Amino acid sequence: MEKPTEVDAFIQKHEQWREALSKLRAILLTTGLDETIKWGSPAYTLDGKNVVGLGAFKAYVGIWFFQGGLLEDRHGVLVNAQEGKTRAMRQWRFQSAGEIDEKLVRQYLAEAIRNQRAGKQIKPELNKPLILPEELTSALQQDSRLASCFGKLTPGRQREYAEYVGEAKRQATRSARLEKITPMILAGIGLNDR
Repeated sequence: MEKPTEVDAFIQKHEQWREALSKLRAILLTTGLDETIKWGSPAYTLDGKNVVGLGAFKAYVGIWFFQGGLLEDRHGVLVNAQEGKTRAMRQWRFQSAGEIDEKLVRQYLAEAIRNQRAGKQIKPELNKPLILPEELTSALQQDSRLASCFGKLTPGRQREYAEYVGEAKRQATRSARLEKITPMILAGIGLNDR
């Protein structure tokens, strides 16, 4: 009897999307990409580089192209799920297994693999300005120890915290987020550190 993999467990966990996830996985397994788990979801790599990810959400399942911004997308199926945050990543969403056009998915996968083999990539923006939200600026001004610890963080970690607080729409959410991150900043860890 074959032992279930972490990917099998991922698919089983998402009962409503099992058929669609299984169909997408079957397509992905024919590409020659290596299957693994990253960030709790299936990921498919070429020579250790991320090419495609598989995800399941409340309203859809999707495949993530890590360098999807380079794909031609002649059929207009790709979306940038994090507009303003990522320039490279694109996803293709499906609401059912019946929406998955295997031939078309294979075309997009083949192009993504060709791009990866050719070494094409969209590099992250360097030296992006750090914009601190008012709440974080105020907290740093009022607490010199917090300001000192924040100043010792890498620019990337500072940006993560600033964006985390700043992207909240409601004042109550911004305050709650600031309260949550204060001990993390004082401990010198990043927002997404484990």
